[in-house]
Amino acid sequence: MESLVQSINATFEAFCKDATLQVEKNNKAAGTRARKASLELEKLMKAFRKASLECAKK
Repeated sequence: MESLVQSINATFEAFCKDATLQVEKNNKAAGTRARKASLELEKLMKAFRKASLECAKK
């Protein structure tokens, strides 16, 4: 579970960086990377929810 949280943090940092570049400098490539990171975050969050529920059952 700890590695999952680290992965979420790393992906979110990448998302923030690219989203900021898109907003501030109108960087289209950064926007594409930010959208890709958001999809990865969605998958990671679902995995976290599942793992969290499993830990709560113990």
